[in-house]
Amino acid sequence: MKLLAMIAMVGLSLFSASSVYDFKVNALDGKLIDFAQYKGKTLLIVNTASQCGYTPQYADLQKLHEQFGDKITILGFPANNFGAQEPGTNAEIGEFCQKNYGVTFQMFEKVSVKGSDQHALYKFLKEKTGQEPTWNFCKYLVKPDGTITFFPSKVNPLDAKITAAL
Repeated sequence: MKLLAMIAMVGLSLFSASSVYDFKVNALDGKLIDFAQYKGKTLLIVNTASQCGYTPQYADLQKLHEQFGDKITILGFPANNFGAQEPGTNAEIGEFCQKNYGVTFQMFEKVSVKGSDQHALYKFLKEKTGQEPTWNFCKYLVKPDGTITFFPSKVNPLDAKITAAL
């Protein structure tokens, strides 16, 4: 495995990101996504899991994407950090999301959102907000001006706290 791929896999970073738009992360299909393409857009970054009590939030994330896609971009990050509730491979996760919830918003490869192997994006989000995911389906609302707001799992994607910020 190439050194850079190994570094990316464990969530280390060779650069110091000044904004969320500095990151590049692999999608579920392995394609590298440059977050620079999201510059100027409001993002909702969510750590997801397929076998969680909050998993039905996929449906509401999809509704948010369909109803407010011109105002917000949803980025899903499967993670197996809480109760081993995301045991699948990237391919299995993609199939699950499509089959059960018709997910069309951008999903990324499975990452670690906390702990010693925390992905660099989640390290950045924690540094900027002082909050890291406490369970599956925690959300970070990233505004184009760099403001980042953390929402715990219990806050539904369609909650007025999120939609009013759009």
